[in-house]
Amino acid sequence: MGRLTKVVLDAVKPIKGPSIVDVSKELADAGGVGKVIIRVDEVDVGSITMTITIEGNDIDFDKVVDVLERLGVVIHSIDEAEAEP
Repeated sequence: MGRLTKVVLDAVKPIKGPSIVDVSKELADAGGVGKVIIRVDEVDVGSITMTITIEGNDIDFDKVVDVLERLGVVIHSIDEAEAEP
């Protein structure tokens, strides 16, 4: 099976809780992650909608999902994925 090298997620997190800086640091420690970019797309009364771009040599997507769930981040969609043999 190929290696996941990039994934772009549309996600939302509560205003209260970890900052996007904290989320990016936690994601950076997930397996196979080399780079995390979080862009805020919209801020509502109680939530932040964001685009999360994760790059690496062999991203462990299950660990990424676990980290996000633990931090209260909900994935709306997977907008892009790249893999290599």
